[in-house]
Amino acid sequence: MQTFIRQTSNPPSPVYHWLARQEYSHFLKKMQQFVANFSGDEVVWFCEHEHVFTTGRRGIDNSKADLGAPFVQTERGGETTYHGLGQLMMYPIIDLKKHGVSVRDYVHLLEESVIQLLRTYDLKSNRDCGFPGVWLNHEKIAALGIRVSQGIAWHGMALNVSTDLSWFDKINPCGTSRKATSMQAQGIQNLNLETISQQWFDIFTGLLTQKKTSCSS
Repeated sequence: MQTFIRQTSNPPSPVYHWLARQEYSHFLKKMQQFVANFSGDEVVWFCEHEHVFTTGRRGIDNSKADLGAPFVQTERGGETTYHGLGQLMMYPIIDLKKHGVSVRDYVHLLEESVIQLLRTYDLKSNRDCGFPGVWLNHEKIAALGIRVSQGIAWHGMALNVSTDLSWFDKINPCGTSRKATSMQAQGIQNLNLETISQQWFDIFTGLLTQKKTSCSS
């Protein structure tokens, strides 16, 4: 497996890693180990997962049927969701204290990064008060679930790019009764996950830098 590394020119920015396809349980252990031994070096991992359903630390199982894929409980916030092929995962491991960002502001920043990314594809998305994530025409296009441990934020976001949306029919996505959508379902074609991950990284780190500058000015 190749890892492609990319870094912005304004240190100390996180380092970009494209990890391609990852089995979820194996990747989760990698992330847990990285956070447990965090040395201050921030990263943003991008990948797609093989079919899996995950739930947050409250352990709520809101599945509607036999899932047909592994079910994994994690430390993140949020309820049950689906990850799979054609879905782009972004996992920033960030020291919030270093950037002077509160947890609430960080959640807002993550959502904003997706809103700005989709805008470059002429897709107008938005937040929905009380429902974390990003929505497009009242359908969920990006899910969010993070964990903060001693100021270190990890887990992250899932963006439906060319996802098979029928998998979401097996659950009540993140505790809502709304449908999921994807970039492809909105008419965007010829989508490449790695290319989108690079665009997303640039937007995310740009927002993070702006936030740090505004906090220190």
